[in-house]
Amino acid sequence: MAIWVKLPGYSGLVLLFLFLGPLLKARAGKIRCSVPEETDEGFFVGNIAKDLGLQPQELAERGVRIVSRGRTQLFALNTGSGSLVTVGRIDREELCAQSLRCLVSFNILIEDKMKLFPVEVEVIDINDNTPQFQLEEVEFKMNELTAPGTRIPLPFGQDLDVGINSLQSYQLSSNPHFSLDVQQGADGSQPPEMVLQSPLDREEEAVHHLLLTASDGGSPVLSGTLRIRVQVVDANDNPPAFTQAQYHASVPENVPPGTRLLTVKATDPDEGANGEVTYSFHNTDQRVAQIFQLDSYTGEISNKEPLDFEEYKMYPMEIQAQDGAGLMSRTKVLIKVLDVNDNAPEVTITSVTTAVPENFPPATIIALISVHDQDSGDNGHTTCSIPGNLPFKLERLDDSYYRLVTEGTLDRELTSRYNITVTATDQGTPPLSTEMSISLQVTDINDNPPAFSQDSYSTYIAENNPRGAAIFSVTAHDTDSDENAQVTYSLAEDTIQGAPLSSYVSINADTGVLYALRSFDYEQFRDLQLRVTAHDSGDPPLSSNASLSIFLLDQNDNAPQILYPTLPTDGSTGVELAPRSAEPGYLVTKVVAVDKDSGQNAWLSYRLLKASEPGLFAVGLHTGEGRTARALLDRDALKQSLVVAVQDHGQPPLSATVMLTVAVADSIPDVLADLGNLEPSVDPDDSSLTLYLVVAVAAVSCVFLAFVIVLLALRLRRWHMSRLLQASGGGLEGLPASHFVGVDGVQAFLQTYSHEVSLTAGSRKSHLIFPQPNYADTLISQESCEKKDFLSAPQSLLEDKKEIFSQVKLFVVNLPR
Repeated sequence: MAIWVKLPGYSGLVLLFLFLGPLLKARAGKIRCSVPEETDEGFFVGNIAKDLGLQPQELAERGVRIVSRGRTQLFALNTGSGSLVTVGRIDREELCAQSLRCLVSFNILIEDKMKLFPVEVEVIDINDNTPQFQLEEVEFKMNELTAPGTRIPLPFGQDLDVGINSLQSYQLSSNPHFSLDVQQGADGSQPPEMVLQSPLDREEEAVHHLLLTASDGGSPVLSGTLRIRVQVVDANDNPPAFTQAQYHASVPENVPPGTRLLTVKATDPDEGANGEVTYSFHNTDQRVAQIFQLDSYTGEISNKEPLDFEEYKMYPMEIQAQDGAGLMSRTKVLIKVLDVNDNAPEVTITSVTTAVPENFPPATIIALISVHDQDSGDNGHTTCSIPGNLPFKLERLDDSYYRLVTEGTLDRELTSRYNITVTATDQGTPPLSTEMSISLQVTDINDNPPAFSQDSYSTYIAENNPRGAAIFSVTAHDTDSDENAQVTYSLAEDTIQGAPLSSYVSINADTGVLYALRSFDYEQFRDLQLRVTAHDSGDPPLSSNASLSIFLLDQNDNAPQILYPTLPTDGSTGVELAPRSAEPGYLVTKVVAVDKDSGQNAWLSYRLLKASEPGLFAVGLHTGEGRTARALLDRDALKQSLVVAVQDHGQPPLSATVMLTVAVADSIPDVLADLGNLEPSVDPDDSSLTLYLVVAVAAVSCVFLAFVIVLLALRLRRWHMSRLLQASGGGLEGLPASHFVGVDGVQAFLQTYSHEVSLTAGSRKSHLIFPQPNYADTLISQESCEKKDFLSAPQSLLEDKKEIFSQVKLFVVNLPR
């Protein structure tokens, strides 16, 4: 007959809920739902989109995802339907062991708002585990003198399920000597006990075989069995006795395997085999039996595997002592595991932004960071920090979450990439820490204009440069990157002597090299003033300007130009008059020349290149004045030919020549007579022509004399007015500007009055030029012209010539040969 015993305390339990669908609640800000264990992959748990107040399609758009820590991902979000589903098979016993409630906690992150919503999923137990005993068979030795009513503790049955699915009852196979009894223990346990109902008789039956069955309350009912062998022995009246009713030991979790943790001791006053005590585990959890080892002879308890405070904080166990005759006693052992700081904090980057523009405002969220330490107490308290020299800071959200935000304005030109090291440190001894690096790229905006190395540039180039030649190069640098740093160059619009600047100079928009589009002429302009603009390619583009001064260097590209004497346009040669009574140094003529160049390229020197009578005339090296070198003699020819060369000081030097004819005579009639005698006329009409010419010259002389008298009157009147002006504080203000002629920085005061007659041989006609003031006798520098005594030059010249009105220069044109 089978003996059934129901476990007290479970008779009133019923199944609290059936899985008609997920149970979702939002209480105290937490989403709660439940799911049965052992469900298939993709099993519907709950509608997360509905609980968050979102549409299913918004989950992907707003970056909604699951954030979990330290365990395998059990659930997933179906972004299509907005539901929470299982990732794979869930074993409640593997997750929560014997805990009455098995809760899986994680967070739902809405990434665009950086908000966390805690979710708690309860895994509901199903009857998927059979009750089991730690041993398949157990043997007891009982003295035949054992009194009825003796209670023999039996091993516990274990069922990994909980609630109604856990172990509910024991059944002992029918035996006339033994019965089964289950009572509530002080610690809440319900150990089965076998009660001796009637005395044993070894001679009648030496061994009794029984079967203990443990059953759960699931549907269908599952059960497990234990074989019990009771051997009846002869009388032994003293059971082993432990020295302590309960043993306690506290050990750190980092003790190495094989360490002796505790020793239990039981004594038996019997002799022989009845006094030999052996030790064994009794009703001990299977995991405890795997971790600890008990020496059956010495009672030493040691660890076979490393201890882990994070897994078990307390290991309870029961030790049984049995003598050789089968008498037993038991004691409890509690081994408490002490936490040591053996777990570094775990840092998880929940959400991170890898690139931000440099104009992001302060307090912008860069990353969401989770920190967790599996240790307890101070060993599990963590702090999180970043280096202090970065423009970022950490803000604590709760005990385990931080967010990394910008603290100041970022500048890509100073730092384009930040490697932010997040350090999590616990408060253990010694403290442990974990580092996690976040790489942040700062993207560029166009906030820097191109910059020239100088505000202004200057360069010198020689004139007559080839067209298309590179004359200068400017460079502007932009500290931005990519398109914002691509610089193009241009020239500001301007005009030069009425022509656009672009017709003179161009610039390469990419390289900044300037090119001359034409050959420059120093005599036209001596410098160019340009403004170069550099633009970047940003949006909007930025620019900066620099000024460029181009100075032309003169080259000796202009030969001297003869201003006096001027040659007649018909190709004839002019004649200068020199009286026979001229003393050495007498001023016969003066060659006046200018050079368009500047500097030493315009410094002129004069020399007598060729003369028909060497040694008779000399030319001033710097003045160009032609003077007699000696007194004229009767043997000197009437007509003297001089070739004067004017040369500048350029490299190479350039020169010009002029040919002068000097007629030696005391008066104009003498000149005419002497010239007439030079070559007798072959035409009888020449004599009459000459007579007409002499009459015309005489008439012109009379007219000229009258003109001179009028001119003297006017000059006396002007002189009288100038004296009045001087008396009133005047100075040089009354001097006519026409008395000064500018020749490349030199003021020429030329005030000689003379008759000019062009005389040429071989022409049948004569050309008369009326006497007129000639300002070509002397050159006075600008500095001397500014002095008051500059009028002394024409006066001295008049004294040298002795008679201001008697000297006449005759130019006779086309005289017949």
